[in-house]
Amino acid sequence: MPQESSVPLEVEIRTVDALRGAGEPFLLLDCREPDEYATAHIDGATLLPMSELAERIGELSERQHDRIVVHCHHGGRSLRVARWLRTQGFDRAQSMAGGIDQWSQEIDPTVPRY
Repeated sequence: MPQESSVPLEVEIRTVDALRGAGEPFLLLDCREPDEYATAHIDGATLLPMSELAERIGELSERQHDRIVVHCHHGGRSLRVARWLRTQGFDRAQSMAGGIDQWSQEIDPTVPRY
């Protein structure tokens, strides 16, 4: 059985906001689809749709040991993606609980809700 990561699988949006504010190095990965990204996105996030992840995983190879925070609309897809990334050796992958919808409500109201 693989060893559990010491990094929690989920991270709160306020923690992500604090990491950004402190200039902490991490990859904010948006796993939604391009049309959703066009509607609303968090500045600095990298779009890599869940539907393309398996074929594009190589794009993340240099970040394998970095903290990766995955987000989606509400937190369901990002949780699946973070779990899958961990099975691929990305032991610091996390899902942003609440997704971009909660981000818009609590962190940045200029991000449109949909």
